[in-house]
Parts: sequence; C-alpha cells; structure tokens
Amino acid sequence: MLMPSIFGERLFDDFFDYPFGGYTRTDLMKTDIKDTDQGYELTMNMPGVKKEDVKAELKDGYLTVTASVNNSNDEKNQEGKYIRKERYSGSCTRSFYVGEDVTQDEIKAKFEDGTLKLTIPKKEEKKPEVEANKYIAIEG
Repeated sequence: MLMPSIFGERLFDDFFDYPFGGYTRTDLMKTDIKDTDQGYELTMNMPGVKKEDVKAELKDGYLTVTASVNNSNDEKNQEGKYIRKERYSGSCTRSFYVGEDVTQDEIKAKFEDGTLKLTIPKKEEKKPEVEANKYIAIEG
C-alpha cells in the first residue's frame, strides 16, 4: 500500500524513535574522520546520549568508544494511572585502530551538544630494524 508523501520514508519513526533496541538508528555514532597535518580528528554523532554515558578506551592500539543509554518515559493521568510507559536501554560501540605507539595521554576528547570530538596525533610507524650480519672470525 502506498502512503502519502506527507509521511516521508517511514511512517512510524515518530512512534518508535528509540536510540537503541527495536530498530536501527542510522544517525547514532555516525563518524567523520579528518586527516590533518598533526593527526586525525574524529567527530561522532551521539544524539540523546549524555556525557557520563560515553566511555573511550585505548587498548592494544585500538581506540574503542562506547555509549550506553538507560531511559524511561512515564506519563500518568490525574488519577495516577499510566497512559503510556516506555523504556529503552542499550549500548553501541565503535573501534578504530590508531597504532600501538599512541598513548592515552596524547588523545584529546571533548563532548558537547551530543557530539564527541577526538583528536589523535599521527605517529611515525617504526620500521623493524634489520640486523646486520655479524660474522665470526675463523682462524687458521
């Protein structure tokens, strides 16, 4: 059945607008990566997520950003009976390889208005040193 164009692409988005859970949101943790002379700038969209619900961890050269949400939306009428009661909770994680030479202190993070900005320095990749052959002198 075709729906009138006034509903847009998805008729039920306003009714089921959960940031996690039942259906997939395409705007959560959408990331832009910018290459600069000093390093990389990551900008991640996290609408509806609070700063205290965001964690960034650096382990074995991987930067992992996790966002978790635990919300409930209760509406009662004048007698205290529920008209609507909705809850949602969940988490979302993204990982990026930044190199094993980058340390936690070198990464800068700022969360503002539902956007996380990370600055990661560029590091020269260390090339493995090639050992020169060392010969043993043979007498005789």
